Amino acid sequence: MTPLVTAAVLLAAVTHASWNAIAHQITDKLVGFTLIAGGGVLIGLALAPFAAFPAAEAWPYLLASALVHVVYFALLMKSFRLGDFGQAYPIARGTAPLVVAVLAAVFAHEVPDGWAAAGIALSCAGLTGVALWGLRGHRPNWAAIGAALATGLSIAVYTLLDGLGVRASGTSVGYIAWLMVVEGLAIPAYAVWRWRRETVAVLRPFAALGLLGAALSVAAYGLVLWAQTKAELAPIAALRESSIIVGAAIGAVFFKERFGAPRMAAAALLVVGIGMMLHAS
Repeated sequence: MTPLVTAAVLLAAVTHASWNAIAHQITDKLVGFTLIAGGGVLIGLALAPFAAFPAAEAWPYLLASALVHVVYFALLMKSFRLGDFGQAYPIARGTAPLVVAVLAAVFAHEVPDGWAAAGIALSCAGLTGVALWGLRGHRPNWAAIGAALATGLSIAVYTLLDGLGVRASGTSVGYIAWLMVVEGLAIPAYAVWRWRRETVAVLRPFAALGLLGAALSVAAYGLVLWAQTKAELAPIAALRESSIIVGAAIGAVFFKERFGAPRMAAAALLVVGIGMMLHAS
């Protein structure tokens, strides 16, 4: 990974943690995700006329990814309803890199060398430490943990699909624009069916915050998709999960969740793992 690709992925990590925090902040998760997904549709439609149309070879990946993203949104909503942000977000993000590494090796023929493999493993160990520290002394909320783990698996699947799809598309901007349009329709459509005439009244109080989340969401994933055209999938997936450190900081500052020395040690392990991955690149 070049310094520019690395910077893009790290910026994506910050913006990703930020939009997830916005989604968690909105009490009614369906309201939050309706605004974020619907805003993504509007942004995608605004971008599409200014970008090349994705090549035909990319559309099977794009459509499959859109379906997986709908599942991802549903699982993420459930995770945020059941668990704390400082735990649900790290678990969801932390499970993805190892799964992406395996899937990328099998389907994209990207087998990491010794340094990269060790870096990915250390990064995931650090992410796991950040996630599980909060369990000490408390009875685990297995429903929340299960939902977060399932969210992580969906992240891994759509990461692989989009990594292959954006490479086949010939246009990272066009791919992200149409992905936002296709994936973003399902949740707003369900919300309109559920709320009917009350839809506007339900959404209005949170419209500005939700649309900010949508802009951050599109920016975060657009940066990642562009990076996936420039470097291998597994290191990008692992580096992107540095968003967990941002998420932990957001949880501590805005949601009053403790960070603590164990999470600091786990974060340091994550940094070492990232350094090993960049050395290998």
